[in-house]
Amino acid sequence: MTDGLALATRGLQKRYGARPALVGLDLSVPTGVVYGFLGPNGAGKTTTMRLLTGLIHPDAGTIELLGRPFGRGDRHRLFEVGALIEQPSFYPYLSARENLRSLAAAGARTSRSRIEELLEMVGLRDRARDKVQTYSLGMKQRLGIAAALLSDPRLLLLDEPSNGLDPAGIVAMRETLKGLAASGKTVFVSSHILGEVQQLADVLGIIAAGRLVREGPIEHLLEGEGLIRVRVAPAEVVAARAILDAIVPGTTSKAEAEGGWVSISIPPDRAAEVNRTLASAGIYASGLETGNDLESLFLELTGGDDTANHEGTFFGAAGSGTTAAGRDAGSGTGGDA
Repeated sequence: MTDGLALATRGLQKRYGARPALVGLDLSVPTGVVYGFLGPNGAGKTTTMRLLTGLIHPDAGTIELLGRPFGRGDRHRLFEVGALIEQPSFYPYLSARENLRSLAAAGARTSRSRIEELLEMVGLRDRARDKVQTYSLGMKQRLGIAAALLSDPRLLLLDEPSNGLDPAGIVAMRETLKGLAASGKTVFVSSHILGEVQQLADVLGIIAAGRLVREGPIEHLLEGEGLIRVRVAPAEVVAARAILDAIVPGTTSKAEAEGGWVSISIPPDRAAEVNRTLASAGIYASGLETGNDLESLFLELTGGDDTANHEGTFFGAAGSGTTAAGRDAGSGTGGDA
């Protein structure tokens, strides 16, 4: 059943020659949430994004956008969808403002006040007259996010939106996307930055080898992935590991590469027990952290890894941030992937 879903795929398949990219992908994205779409490189994330925006067509299966089937000949329906997919395709000799006006003229009717509002939101108001060819990569990323929001879409598809953003910019972007979801819009975010997705998403979908391996509300998926990290003196790491391993038979703890941190997979509400057990053995923790470990779940399901670089600035709805250069990323519903 797809009632109440902003986006749904059923049995979605796509091959590139002899290589399968998707082998029966079933996604169920509720309305009014931030949906985190996770998977290692090569899992099929970008192929999925291209299918959802009509850039390529599936070999089999169906797509529903905003409650209606989406297929060949339905590109006009993307006026209700904003997308940011990989490389931007702006006119380098035009300004940011002129580029947004050009995009607006080719799509749904957009007021000039909307363009100014978006330039302010992404922190480009003061550079709106400058040619895009003078922009840093991080600035182009922010312009891409503005382009995706031009038509005030009900559904927003974002492929690696935090590429090129520094920590302050990522926080501002997170607040903005959460605000959009709270207003009833649906935000679909494809990413491999696990820590950011864990803070941003309401619902997760994890794919591996072109197939969905887990989907659901993030708090439900992480219920069995509790983690406690304890920092001890480097000379006491081996002894601390042995003690922590004995707390729950079969629970694996690990010493991290630096700093004397030891991690144990155990519910966070047992942190006091962990601390007391170490102290009774004469090992006193200088730091203790608890949380739910998305990384462990991700690796268990996919065997993937998480590497990323984030620089740049994004001004969220609150309108504050800091400036730094960053890497380039995608823009618009017609970006390449």
